[in-house]
Parts: sequence; C-alpha cells; structure tokens
Amino acid sequence: MAQILNPTDEAELRELIASANSANTPLEIIGHATKRGLGHPVAADVSVDMQAFSAITLYEPEELVLSAKAGTPISEISSALGAQNQMLAFEPWDPAFLLGQKPASGTIGGTFMAGLAGPRRPGAGAARDNLLGVNAINGQGEIFKTGGRVVKNVSGFDLPKLIAGSFGTLAIATELTFKVLPRPEKARTLLIFGLNALEGGRAMRIALTSPHEVSATAHLPQSAAALAQVEFVRGAGTSVTAIRVEGPGPSVSVRIKALRELLSTFGDIEELHTENSIRLWSEIRDVQVLTHNPDKQVWRISVAPTDGPRLANWAESNIGADALLDWGGGLLWLALDATPDAHASDVRGAISSLGGHATLVRATADVRARVDVFQPFVGALAGLTARVKYAFDPNGILNPGRMAHQDRAGGLNGNPL
Repeated sequence: MAQILNPTDEAELRELIASANSANTPLEIIGHATKRGLGHPVAADVSVDMQAFSAITLYEPEELVLSAKAGTPISEISSALGAQNQMLAFEPWDPAFLLGQKPASGTIGGTFMAGLAGPRRPGAGAARDNLLGVNAINGQGEIFKTGGRVVKNVSGFDLPKLIAGSFGTLAIATELTFKVLPRPEKARTLLIFGLNALEGGRAMRIALTSPHEVSATAHLPQSAAALAQVEFVRGAGTSVTAIRVEGPGPSVSVRIKALRELLSTFGDIEELHTENSIRLWSEIRDVQVLTHNPDKQVWRISVAPTDGPRLANWAESNIGADALLDWGGGLLWLALDATPDAHASDVRGAISSLGGHATLVRATADVRARVDVFQPFVGALAGLTARVKYAFDPNGILNPGRMAHQDRAGGLNGNPL
C-alpha cells in the first residue's frame, strides 16, 4: 500500500520534496485523485496529498481575477463565481463521467494541470490561456512564483502556460491565479437535423466564421444524439448539429435569427432556449453521450477542423467507433470496443498525415501502462521537452511515468490537451 504524505503548508511541502529529491524517491502528486485515470499510471509508492492546500485567497469580481490554493475543490470555485454571476471562461470538462468518478469532485489545481478546456475553447482559449500566475515548487524543492494577477504583469518566459497541462511532472503548484468572465445572460442553441459528419462540419465552420459570435459548435451522430438527456436531441432519431449563441437577451435573439437564415439550406432547424442549452452543452462538454458503456476505450483527438469530420467518418466505418465532434470539427472524441492496444496503431496511423494529436483518455491501467497515452514527441521536440523536464525535475521524482514511459530517465512527453 502506498504511503500518503499530507503537507499542511508550503514550507513543509518544500522540505518534503527536497528530501525526496536527495533520496531519489519518486512521488505521486494528488488532490482528490479524481484524475488518476488520465495518463500513464504513476510509478511511485509515495503519494503527496494536496488537500490541505484549499482556500480561495483572492477574488476581485470587478477585476475578473481569482486566486486559489491548488487543492481547492472546483465545486467551491464554481459556487463562488456563480454568486457573482461569473464563470471559468474556458468551460473545463469534467472527466468524472468517463472515469467513473463523482461529478464535480476535482480540484482547481488538477483542472489546470490536466488542461481541461471544454466547448468554449475556440473563442475563450485553453486552460493555459486563462492562467495568469502560479506559485509552485520544482523537483529540487525550490519555491518559485511566475506570472502575476493581470496579463500586463507577465514578462519573460510565460511559465504558467508551460506548467498548465504538465500533469504535475514539472512542479507542484500550490496556488494559482486565473481569469474569470461574466456568465452570459442568455444561451440559445440551434439544432440542425440529419446532417452527416462532413455536412455538419461545414455548417459548424460557416457558423464559427460568421459575424454572429458563436460560442460553441458540436456534431452528434445519431448514436450519440440518441443518448442525450435533452428530449429534442434524444428524440430526433437522426444526427444533430448544435450551434450555441450566448450573451444579452436581445443580442442573442438577433444573432440566432441571422444564423437560422444563414444555415437554412442545411435542412430542418429547431432551437433550444437557456435551460435546455445549458443541459445539452454540459453533456457535450463532459462527453456524457459516449459514457453509456464503461468498457469502451475513449480517445480525444485534436486535428484541423476540416479534418475532424473526415476522420470521424473513417473511424465509424473502419474501426466501429462512436464519435462526437466539438470545436467546429477540431476536436474528435471516439469510443471504441476494448482491444489490448486500444486501437492505438489505427488511430495514430489515421492522424499521422494530419499533424494532429491523439490522447487515450479512458482505458484500464494495464493498457495505459503499455500504450503511449499522449501523442509521442519525436526529433528536436522530444529533445527540447526532455531538457525542460530536466531543468525543473532533474531526478524525475514528480509523477514519474505519468506523461511518458521514459520520465524516470529524464524524458518528458508533451501534453496535446
């Protein structure tokens, strides 16, 4: 059974890491351990529990900025923001539905360290784009602070963007400062029925490149739409392409009307108002329409938006995938029957000429121990990431093996999330 250490403050954590570094003792870094199923299994017998680092330390709603300790529950962050009618701009997805965890049970540190950006990402940016500052401790037990409370304070190397998405392999974040945004007054979603993936992709791109400020687009093939909780979607009996518009009520009404006219040639169109829009996009954000079978292995693939629909067609026809398209076609989720290699050779072979990234999000621990979970880096990029890893954590004690099999040897695979 793994030993669990519970540091209560930054000084105690610094001493713990310095001691582990001297003894070359690998450490697994956890908050609520809800994201253990993401990435490779960590090769460590000692866990560092960050739950004591839990508090909102600064919240200035008028400045749209919030600071919190890394172990602060995401539910606490959401509650504080909701009281001020604000939100996390990057709409982080919750892996709980894919990984069999309790929803909304993760931490703000885990959210940024895993880079969990949802449907609003094309407009609002990734998690790293919303991170302003980080207090952290590297693998040698050195405390450092990077970034600030406002964008103009960030100078030199933009280390917050490097640390976000690193899955705790570079440093242990103790406190994070990030941007927030006002919550939209209204949300409405156009539903276009009966399009195939290619037609749905074209409709999404037309909407996103229009002047009507679309905040999210997704395409649900018939198999995915049938599993939605929103009746208009579940009962459609066909594929559904969803296009969301948010903002002040009058503005949303004008833009929705314009989009209906712009997209009228694609076929039948219906409309969801705010409550059902929120429900549908939470399902899309958290990939709930692909989680009905817990035995399926799930991939998350980032490609150019023009390539996503073609890749979805290929995956459905050739490897029996259930698919979901987000980000105007730039993000593709695939649920597949389980195989020993999680179809890695097929998936990576299919994207090899596209310049995309494929991440194995759900599979058993033994499969994730064998297969490259993250898109492998090669050549100069592999060398650069290894040098970055060495600079932060020369003995490779922080979450060894989480991002790549060679972490303990000083390498670091990149995170395409």
